[in-house]
Amino acid sequence: MANFYISDLHIGHENILRFDNRPFADVNEMNNKLIENWNARVRSDDTVYILGDFIWAKESEWPSIVGSLAGNKVLIRGNHDPKQFSAATRRMFQEITDLKEIKDSGKHVVMCHYPIPFFRAGFAPTAFMLYGHVHQTIEYEYIAKLRREVKANATGYGTPNGNFINVGCMMPYMDYTPRTLDEIIEGDARYHEENPDAL
Repeated sequence: MANFYISDLHIGHENILRFDNRPFADVNEMNNKLIENWNARVRSDDTVYILGDFIWAKESEWPSIVGSLAGNKVLIRGNHDPKQFSAATRRMFQEITDLKEIKDSGKHVVMCHYPIPFFRAGFAPTAFMLYGHVHQTIEYEYIAKLRREVKANATGYGTPNGNFINVGCMMPYMDYTPRTLDEIIEGDARYHEENPDAL
């Protein structure tokens, strides 16, 4: 039984191919790869925390897509997700919320679609804020600059730790696949060693 995290899948969203420069020929190839990657990692007793902008389709089309994905699902709603869900769709999720906090392998995890640099428990080195939303836009650059500054000045308990991580599926360490917290932390650290100016 494991926890996985991912954001901004945008299943069914044709324009996201260009917006993110996603490496797929068309939206059908992207959808199929996202579903294939998900089901290759996630087992029926695992939980996937989806940090928003999940499916770009009418709410009535959600059950058939969600039903094709393994595991238990918690949706942390994004700006492109429906504001209201039918009872049929709601039953397919363990929870639908705007913010979620859990413990995972002794770490405090705060999740929201939007980045929250100064989050609850953010002074603790074992606390992490996972988010999506910013893709690789001007907001991405702003949050990258802020993260570098916060991390440069972190001195342990008593100062913010800067442990906020973009789990958008397009991030290199996500590679369009739900990841565990340890994979995300390790992948993010490796990515920053290789790209010191990146988010």
